[in-house]
Order: sequence, then structure tokens, then C-alpha cells
Amino acid sequence: QVQLVESGGGLVQAGGSLRLSCAASGRTSSRYNMGWFRQAPGKEREFVAQISENGILTGYKDSVKGRFAISRDNSKNTVYLQMNSLKPEDTAVYYCAAGSTYSSKDYEYDNWGQGTQVTVSS
Repeated sequence: QVQLVESGGGLVQAGGSLRLSCAASGRTSSRYNMGWFRQAPGKEREFVAQISENGILTGYKDSVKGRFAISRDNSKNTVYLQMNSLKPEDTAVYYCAAGSTYSSKDYEYDNWGQGTQVTVSS
């Protein structure tokens, strides 16, 4: 089991940037594939980005490609989501997740953080 804590959310104007962090503790987090998901009010949770155990492979939701970048520092047990050119439709609670499979499907992830709120004003 690994514990995940997200941080870095907040209120930002459209066009602005935020960097989310996900700190992991417990079992060696570097052995996990990591993902970022988000859930807006009244909507289902959706995939945003993923990164493989070694950081070589990454994947993104189409609507965030070119704006968001996922990265990880295994020496710090931390995964990041750099979000640029934010839009009001990016407003959601953002969750990081850890799993044994490199996947964009939330059911493939066994460990979840509590989430951090991102609000983008127009």
C-alpha cells in the first residue's frame, strides 16, 4: 500500500499555470505507474495524464496535450503535473493515483490521494 498526498491546487485565471505535486509514502512508490485524474462537479472522474514507473512513457487526455506535462522524481517519491494555459473547463478536483499497470483506466489504480481543487476563472 502507498499513501498519496496531492498539493498545489488553487484559484487561477484563464491562461495561467499551476503545478500539482503528489507525494508518496509507504511502499516504494517508484515501483508504481502513476496517473492524474480529475472530477468536475456533476461529472464522472476522467483521466488526465499517466507516467510509467521509470518515467519514460507518458500519456495524456487529448484536450490537455501540449498544455499539461507529467513528470516524476523517484528520488523524492513525487509526481508532478505542470498545467499551463489553463481553461475554465479544467476546473475540477485533481487526484493522483498509483497502480501496477500503465493505464488510463481508473480501475487499474489501487491507491488514490484525497484530491486537490483547481479552479480556473474566466
